[in-house]
Amino acid sequence: MTQLIDTAPQQETAVLVALTTTQQSSAKTKEHVDELAFLAFTLGIKTLKTFIQNLTNPNGKTVVGKGKLEEIASFVKDKQVDTVIFDDELSPSQVRNLENVLQCRVMDRNLLILTIFAMRAKTTQAKTQVALAQYQYLLPRLTKMWSHLSSQKGGSKGMRGPGEKELETDRRLIQDRIAQLRKKLAAIERQSITQRKNRARLARVALVGYTNVGKSTLMRVLSKASVHVEDKLFATIDSTVRKVVMHDVPFLLTDTVGFIRKLPHTLIESFKSTLDEVREADILLHVVDISHPAHEEHMRVVQETLQEIGVVDIPMILVCNKVDQLQPTEATQEGDTSLENLQQTLSHQEHCPTVFISATQQDNIEALKDLLFQQVSLQHMRIYPNYLEIAPS
Repeated sequence: MTQLIDTAPQQETAVLVALTTTQQSSAKTKEHVDELAFLAFTLGIKTLKTFIQNLTNPNGKTVVGKGKLEEIASFVKDKQVDTVIFDDELSPSQVRNLENVLQCRVMDRNLLILTIFAMRAKTTQAKTQVALAQYQYLLPRLTKMWSHLSSQKGGSKGMRGPGEKELETDRRLIQDRIAQLRKKLAAIERQSITQRKNRARLARVALVGYTNVGKSTLMRVLSKASVHVEDKLFATIDSTVRKVVMHDVPFLLTDTVGFIRKLPHTLIESFKSTLDEVREADILLHVVDISHPAHEEHMRVVQETLQEIGVVDIPMILVCNKVDQLQPTEATQEGDTSLENLQQTLSHQEHCPTVFISATQQDNIEALKDLLFQQVSLQHMRIYPNYLEIAPS
């Protein structure tokens, strides 16, 4: 009898590494590692084990200490692990030192996020933006990648060896590619500016928030349009614009890329043109996963990212999503389990209207629509001064 041979590709495996330092508590490290595992899962990587070390400061050469590194190397060899993923950014020399010891691929959070963005990009603009960020990430690491070759010098005095020539050739090729991508992005941006000018006669509402908080689901509920929704990080990285009509008042609703802590700076720079949809919005819907234990930090990350891209003084509605997953203890403040009190507290802290909803269950969506209509009507009257406000029926 002929035996069937399993030819299905094996799932890539990884171990995660993070530090608890004087700047980061053990509880915060655990949150970051859980998110790192979710990032790996989004890329189809199975996490086998997590290593966390308490250090006053990271080791400059290998991040972790010698003993911990030996422990990781032993596990990697024993389980034949494909990749070791570090939660913080690694320098080129650290990657080289770690790969020499671990004898497997080493990634940091930045490279993991860049890889996910490359996988998720669908439009020409998004693909170009991600490619630019990837090349910008690669360029400073090129020297260390080829250091073993650049030191090879032979032949007559003053002649450079093959390694150094290869390094310079690759560096020049990448610099040329970066220049080409920037030129291409500039052309796409000019087209985008024209498109946004053509939409200037309608009020514009932008959905912003941490990744995986339900922005795309809410977009689908409000616009009644087919929008990609998936329970993975960065399920949507392309901006999606839909026209919505509410009580005879039309406006544009935009879903934008989700933010995340430690978002690579090259990505923020590359996606600034896409984020013009946020900068030029009349109203922001800041969507928060209120059931997430770290929702307060997520809100802070979003606010800091908005400030970094120059978003200030735009009217905002705080939309606390996934209220159906909120445990009673999570809404407790000194024994008070009232969602109304939590809503009032957040409204006071964030200085904006706040509403609790469940986009999947469509709980309290009408209250959100009423708040949104009030804001949209004000913007509509600003654009059309003679417009008579239509009260919701």
